[in-house]
Amino acid sequence: MAKIRVGELDVHVQRMSAAGPPADGPPPLVVLVHGLLIDSLASYYFSLGPAFAERGMDVLMYDLRGHGRTGRPATGYRLEDFVADLDGLLDALGEDRPAHVVGNSFGGAIAYGLAAARPDRVRSVIAIESEPPVKSWAEKMAEGLTGEEGGLVVKEVRTWLAEDPERNARPFQLAGDILDATTLSEDIPRSRVLDDGLADIRCPVFAVFGADSELAAQADHLAATLGHCRSVVLPDQGHSVLVERTRETAELLVEWLEDNIHDDIHDDIHTPAKGVR
Repeated sequence: MAKIRVGELDVHVQRMSAAGPPADGPPPLVVLVHGLLIDSLASYYFSLGPAFAERGMDVLMYDLRGHGRTGRPATGYRLEDFVADLDGLLDALGEDRPAHVVGNSFGGAIAYGLAAARPDRVRSVIAIESEPPVKSWAEKMAEGLTGEEGGLVVKEVRTWLAEDPERNARPFQLAGDILDATTLSEDIPRSRVLDDGLADIRCPVFAVFGADSELAAQADHLAATLGHCRSVVLPDQGHSVLVERTRETAELLVEWLEDNIHDDIHDDIHTPAKGVR
């Protein structure tokens, strides 16, 4: 375990080095960004992290602000704050390699946000059950985090626990602690958002969805809107792609990364290829 000072925040970081010597130059850097409230870097530690490292990639995982073992300031939870944290973390680590940024759920919004704010820093975005942070995203986040009885997120958690009282409730208790101790629920819906046309996203994007998730409806739109984009929709799967289809997801992501790592994508970034689903 290591903590890195980023501004006024102590960020908990874990790294996995590429297995074996690099075949051609330094190994590619893969940054794994977890989801909101009930998540932490632990969700990657025994799943995608080892899969990437074993295939010759350097892996960086970290806990978001307010989550896991990273500091929990009372305020400062707009999307741009999370993006600035990741940007600052890469600076603090002295990383100058453009990163392949993998984001699960809310982590995907951070990946898109960094790609828009620092296109020089992001080689590609891999979004697992996520969507770009546009106006409709902010509206959904507001619906999920605020409102009667705490919003849809709280209601869904209560229903989930009621259906099976033997479930491990600790992650949801921790989520409640975050909501009680911070302005996260008020801040995220007020985040700065991207233009709906996604013109600021110029790197390749690989998006993975569960067919039974409401987010899957955007797969064709992303492929049509973004120049370099591939979308995969997994049948008979809801939002919990990373948890329930771990091995399949890892294989998909590793294969896509290996196909794109050595492509000189930046030279043709202004002549985008047609997206495929």
